[in-house]
Amino acid sequence: MVYFVQQTLTFALPLMIVALAGVFAERSGIINIALEGIMVFGAFIGVIVIRYLAPLGFTHENGQLLLLIAILASTVGGALFALLLAFASINLKADQTIGGTALNLLAPAIVLFLIYTINQQDSLGIVTDTFRTEPATLFMLSYKDFGFKTDLGMNTLQQILFTKIYPTTYYAIAVFAILSVVLYFTKFGLRLRSCGEHPQASSSVGINVNKMRYIATSISGALAGFGGFIYALTATGCNVNGDVAGLGFLALAVMIFGNWKPLNIVGAALLFGALKCVAVGYNYIDFNNDGIYFLSTIGISSHIYRLLPYVITLVVLAFTSKRSRAPKAEGQPYEKGKR
Repeated sequence: MVYFVQQTLTFALPLMIVALAGVFAERSGIINIALEGIMVFGAFIGVIVIRYLAPLGFTHENGQLLLLIAILASTVGGALFALLLAFASINLKADQTIGGTALNLLAPAIVLFLIYTINQQDSLGIVTDTFRTEPATLFMLSYKDFGFKTDLGMNTLQQILFTKIYPTTYYAIAVFAILSVVLYFTKFGLRLRSCGEHPQASSSVGINVNKMRYIATSISGALAGFGGFIYALTATGCNVNGDVAGLGFLALAVMIFGNWKPLNIVGAALLFGALKCVAVGYNYIDFNNDGIYFLSTIGISSHIYRLLPYVITLVVLAFTSKRSRAPKAEGQPYEKGKR
């Protein structure tokens, strides 16, 4: 059960963060389907920072500082990459769907080119000829880091929260909670959301619609870059290859399924995270802690498990998309003075 919950969080937390990234953009009126590409770019930036800074003497004792530097780099990289979408959508008034698709194609191309230039291979990790360690060694927290002398006698919740866990779990939950409050319970959030509902009315009361959309798209990019790095760290062991297993597109489904509302997004992300966990780790899931891996004994092909997240995504969207209410002005270029 501990493995199942921790692995579910491994996939659910990036989905939550990236779905919230989509909410920020779309609530301002910008459709950001470039989330997949921004995740790829953010993951690359975070890993490249660790690759070159880790050999400078970072160990488990001071590894959390390196992790924070990598997170900051991935968020800044994601925000800067998202500015391409903001410029095309706001200044050039280009079709936002086409612009996002272009960025989804551009990001892996750039990342793979840089990976091959640096490593002469189609993937890149933090292990080099002069530095060899695992991300878990540097960053993963154990019960000792929380003051426990032993893991014997720990209940299931304590094992989930305090054993073999990356700090990004706590960071992601905190960022999601804080930004959800900012978006829905502050004046800034109200102004941002008004730009996605009726930009002309917002402009009439003094709100700079284009500025708000730039800010929202930058926040969206920063969150997507952060989500990409979380995925690279926790799911692939700090290896990047220009791919994030479709989590950016799955996050869009989570956003729509969650009806652009944070609490609904949490539930949707946990559902899809659990399905993704089953898809990749069904051989290791022991629900009752009795040593019996039920899912691997019932004779279902592994291909069926791998299909589950995407098939259920299609089914869920088919039944829920009609009831979803997107911001009224999303995807519409803002023209001052137009009614």
